[in-house]
Amino acid sequence: MGRYILKRLGISVAVIFLVSVISFTLVHMLPGDPAVLALGSEASEQDIATFREKYYLDRPIVEQYFIWISDTLRGDLGDSITYSRPVLTCLAERLPRTISIGLPALILSSIIGILCGIISAIRRGKFIDNLITFVSTIGLGAPQFWLGIVGIYIFGMTLGWLPLSGYVSPSENFGQYIYYGVMPILILSFSLLASVARQTRSNMLEVVNQDYIRTARANGLAEKSVIYKHALKNALIPVITTIGLQVRVVVGGSLMVEQVFNIAGIGTLIVSAINGRDYMVVQGCVFVISVFTVLVNFIIDLLYGFVDPRIRKSWR
Repeated sequence: MGRYILKRLGISVAVIFLVSVISFTLVHMLPGDPAVLALGSEASEQDIATFREKYYLDRPIVEQYFIWISDTLRGDLGDSITYSRPVLTCLAERLPRTISIGLPALILSSIIGILCGIISAIRRGKFIDNLITFVSTIGLGAPQFWLGIVGIYIFGMTLGWLPLSGYVSPSENFGQYIYYGVMPILILSFSLLASVARQTRSNMLEVVNQDYIRTARANGLAEKSVIYKHALKNALIPVITTIGLQVRVVVGGSLMVEQVFNIAGIGTLIVSAINGRDYMVVQGCVFVISVFTVLVNFIIDLLYGFVDPRIRKSWR
């Protein structure tokens, strides 16, 4: 077990390092001078040179990366070129807004998606199965910005039930947070729910046809016990993987949802940083997202052993 954990930790660190190198290289390949974009085209050459020296933009890209990674390991993500303040401060303002929308969407989509997948599998070919499959197909194929616009038109403009845009922190007013957040949460969870439901359905259909399931039924076990105790447990491994891949939405946010509903989260922060060539903000956001995603995937790898005894046995 300890050897397995150390191996997964080593792989996780290597992935985070590669992501940081690739993202740092790509963002520096974008056309445009951050100094000119920040100071304006009317700035003097002396001001531009001073600006570039302040943010180490006059150094070779390899040296810039090692300066950034050494500061990051000390807990300093640098200063934003655009906002003239620490990147950690920018993240501390934006990240809670994204998490407060993404986390409920992930939980909602996971629970309802698994239930819909189970119902669809045990009622294969029935009306409810066709309905869930149809809705899941829409969820997977429809762009989130289109769903957001349709939701705003129906529930905001036509019925007047929900606000058109905006955001209120749950710590400020929880009731207003629900009022403003229900539509973006539902829109964000729709595509995630569809993915989980389809994955659960396909795996449940494969498992319920196994010999041990037929044996359990032949021995007189209740259908609920067969489905939820035996079939579902073995069908959950690919579903857990699917949910783990969606965790990036919690911290990375959905740019389209944030744009449509005017939520100043981390998704809009990354876009504005890319447009302004704010290298430090882009790197800080990518680093936080990659660390969070890799950490969650590492935890999911450990959960596999508790779900599937065969994996747990391979650790020994």
